[in-house]
Amino acid sequence: MGQVKIPAPALAVSAMLAIQLGAALSTHLFDALTPAGAAWLRLSIAAALLMAITRPAIRSIPRRTLLSTLLLGTATGLMTLMFMEAIARIPLGTAVAIEFLGPLGVAAIRSHRRLALIWPALGLVGVVGLTQPWLGELDVVGLLFALAAAVGWGSYIMLTHRVGSQLDGFGGLAISLSVGAVVIAPFGIANAVGGLTPTLAAQSLGLAILVPLLPFTLELLALRRMPIAAFGTLMALEPGIATVLGLAILTQIPNPLQIAGIVLVISAGIGAQQANTSMERQTPGKNSRNEGLEPLFP
Repeated sequence: MGQVKIPAPALAVSAMLAIQLGAALSTHLFDALTPAGAAWLRLSIAAALLMAITRPAIRSIPRRTLLSTLLLGTATGLMTLMFMEAIARIPLGTAVAIEFLGPLGVAAIRSHRRLALIWPALGLVGVVGLTQPWLGELDVVGLLFALAAAVGWGSYIMLTHRVGSQLDGFGGLAISLSVGAVVIAPFGIANAVGGLTPTLAAQSLGLAILVPLLPFTLELLALRRMPIAAFGTLMALEPGIATVLGLAILTQIPNPLQIAGIVLVISAGIGAQQANTSMERQTPGKNSRNEGLEPLFP
């Protein structure tokens, strides 16, 4: 019998599920480790595992490439820290939707067309519907952390493109995760070490595999078998997936206006991806399947 081949879209969706499931489950570590401690521990374990597996030859990496990798690691660490602090204060779906403004902003910048600004604007309207500031119940600190995570995600996208074009394999990821763990160590290492127990250590190991090791592998496999445009369109569903998991695992129940906000953010993501795809088709020499490895929304 032939080997069963998992469809590429299923791999992409599985990666998103792993990311958001890991985020939801990480909230259970916050009481003992704090959000910063949980973020540092997860990054540190993932970095140690990947460094042991890949053993990248750091001395052979050109200085310019290494600098880009260090910047990527800094963005990764700060993005992870800000996102963890955000979901400790606001619902998971809301945090992911706000964070998604980062990729939408990058999409608008990449298009070089003023009309593309409609997609971040639509996403912002959706975020307003999600947060409903007129009710006076908005956690401003959580909102600011989510916005900082959005800036981090946007930076992550642009730096991933640069590093991905300069380094092959998983060595760049291993180095960037290690840098990220070092960058956020001052915020999380004391709480992580102070609150760690054998049970929490085992849970953190599982979460480190769940995010980022498993989804990165699944995304890489998916990207080898499907166009980047299709992958990016699927990634726009991530705020919706986060909302569903927030409901199922954390009992975070959105009201109708918040559901409408999620739909607007998803629509903005799909619209931005399709707009960029149409522009690339009009540009000679572009190949939507093989041009780089990073999607619009990694």
